[in-house]
Amino acid sequence: MSIVSLRRVTLVGSHGDKPATLRELQRLGVMHLIDLGETRRDTPTGAVAGDTRKALAYLLDCPAKRHQVPSDPDFDHQAIVERALENQRRMRDLEDSIDFARRRLKDLEPWGDFDFPPLESLAGHRLWFYEVPHYRARQLAEVELPWQEVHRDNRNRYIAVISREEPAMDALPVPRTHTGSVPRWRLREQLQRLVVRLDECTAEREALTRWIHLLHRHQARAEDATRLTQAQQLTRDTDAIFAVQGWVPEAAIEDVRRLAEQQGLALLDEPVGPEDQPPTLLDNDERTAGGAEIVHFYQMPGYRSWDPSRVIFFSFAAFFAMILADAGYALLLLGALLFFSPRLKRSRTGLRVRTLGFALVGFAFAYGVLAGSYFGWSPPPESWLSHSRLLDVNDFGQMMQLAIGIGLAHLIVANATVAWHHRGRAAMLAPLGWIVALLAGVMLFYGMTGGAVAMTLGLIGVFVFTDTRPIREPLDLLKRVGGGLYALTDVTRAFGDVLSYLRLFALGLASASLAVTFNQLAADAAAAFPGLGILLNALILIVGHALNFVLAVVSGVVHGLRLNLIEFYHWGISDEGYPFTAFAKTETTPWSN
Repeated sequence: MSIVSLRRVTLVGSHGDKPATLRELQRLGVMHLIDLGETRRDTPTGAVAGDTRKALAYLLDCPAKRHQVPSDPDFDHQAIVERALENQRRMRDLEDSIDFARRRLKDLEPWGDFDFPPLESLAGHRLWFYEVPHYRARQLAEVELPWQEVHRDNRNRYIAVISREEPAMDALPVPRTHTGSVPRWRLREQLQRLVVRLDECTAEREALTRWIHLLHRHQARAEDATRLTQAQQLTRDTDAIFAVQGWVPEAAIEDVRRLAEQQGLALLDEPVGPEDQPPTLLDNDERTAGGAEIVHFYQMPGYRSWDPSRVIFFSFAAFFAMILADAGYALLLLGALLFFSPRLKRSRTGLRVRTLGFALVGFAFAYGVLAGSYFGWSPPPESWLSHSRLLDVNDFGQMMQLAIGIGLAHLIVANATVAWHHRGRAAMLAPLGWIVALLAGVMLFYGMTGGAVAMTLGLIGVFVFTDTRPIREPLDLLKRVGGGLYALTDVTRAFGDVLSYLRLFALGLASASLAVTFNQLAADAAAAFPGLGILLNALILIVGHALNFVLAVVSGVVHGLRLNLIEFYHWGISDEGYPFTAFAKTETTPWSN
């Protein structure tokens, strides 16, 4: 993986050819446009595009979809979008009404089926209802109003009181229950009608899914038109000519040159200048491009920096494996990945995440086998599985040395890559000085001879070569000294970052210990309660390992990314960039079941 070399390309042509030129550039899709416009006007995105996205998301979420219509001359985009959004609104209202009706039926169930008699038949009296807990039932003897118990369950007594006016708050032990005026039989009828209407809405939604592809295509065209309108504001215009400028990968220069010849345009091709800040375009091997997705998510390196995607891909997988620390959990993760695999394969980003997921599973399974942990169970010494066990997570000394060694290697890789990137220049000696200082720290820890000398030499290299500006006046010398002294303040951070990798040991130990604990609890429950213990054993194993699995996966993702994006990035990436965004048409493919 590497950062693609770019060239600044300027196209100049007749003002009348501007629309055609921009359309061809958009079709070519290789230029990141530079803003040459003298004025800025807001391009209205409109509510239509947002409504289309909402309608598409709603239809794509439909469990059952119809076969797609590839083309239809009578297709009315706006009408389909409005129908989909109206269907969504009605669906929500119906679901809310159904939930309310079901709750009312459940609340009224203890009172039974009844109709309120006409008010005249009760001589102007009304019925008032109360749910009295058993522990307060004795207070009913003090109620002066006529009352009758109509139902009783294991918690409450259901009391009906007859009175012209609502009884006072302290007339009964509890506040009254609001049952409403609609009887249960009518609620059941309403619920049935609502369910039928919901089925009709669901059928209409499924019917609308046949237009997903055409909605996608219309949405893509609308987005292309919006981008084209925005691009027209990025050009420099006069009465007779226009100029459009952008960054183009070196490999695509010939394509732009042919376009200029076809359109009769003047072309100026320039290299990246020392003061330029071009965007960053990563050239990724798809097998390890999952690391690039992490880089895009967190921080794009500067154009003059280097691409850390491959290092992050493998180091993240290794850190995740050390935290998960169980081959059985790795198989569970594999099952989840296979379950979501069809959905991930629908996009390029999804494919990259899927590949990264398989790498995480592979590393986690291999580390789990080396640690000899299978859902917290360790194979007996005489079994063939025990021969592959090379690590003992309960050996604190061994695991702490492993974690610190991995952290040291990770930071050395970061500094070594920076040194290689600056090869041939004095600036490469500063990261080499940090490498020497880190190794000297290990030598001092183990009491090896020469550690102090190596530490001194390394820090001298950091002090002298961190700031390599030429010295033309005394102020430049002061700035270089200040830069060197400031760099030396990272000494404590360097060793703190190395120790930060101890989280790999601590979290891995916590995951393994919890797995063993749940196994022991399940075994104790089975032994303590004959018969019922089998059920308790299964329940503890399922719930316990599910909880531990979720915690381990979350910890592996969070802390695995943290070590890469905080500690590693600090030492390996100094410049922040912005992504290369090609002026291109939206890619669309026919959607199908």
